[in-house]
Amino acid sequence: MRIIETKVYTINEHPNKERCFEWIRNNCYDLNQHSVDQVIESIEALSCEIGGTFDYSISQVPARGEYITFEGYDKEQLCKLSAYDCPLTGYYWDIDLIFGLIEGNPSKVLDSLHSDTEYQYSNEALFELCECNGYEFDEEGNFI
Repeated sequence: MRIIETKVYTINEHPNKERCFEWIRNNCYDLNQHSVDQVIESIEALSCEIGGTFDYSISQVPARGEYITFEGYDKEQLCKLSAYDCPLTGYYWDIDLIFGLIEGNPSKVLDSLHSDTEYQYSNEALFELCECNGYEFDEEGNFI
């Protein structure tokens, strides 16, 4: 029989936080999937408000072929929406989507999504994620 002892650290205690962040970045590819889902909800809700048809291909990070299109929608109804009230879903994505479509660029919301994803993988955001959830790591920075 063997007994292996492992030192376990919270993110606050870990002597090399960057190793922990690196482990997360290399193993957790969907930290911001909830934002993608929220953008999709906003797109679908906007289509319900203004009619017409829509199509999209989006992801957390910039990718070739991403797009958002709306066709045959009611432009007057679009202009009546108070974007800053987030009238579609209550998510702040509503603002960029509405203003983007008014400006003829509904894909404007993708810039915000990509910036948000970049933040979610920053040291600051990963520290908060680990701290809030009580994540623990071994000495090498591997998630326990």
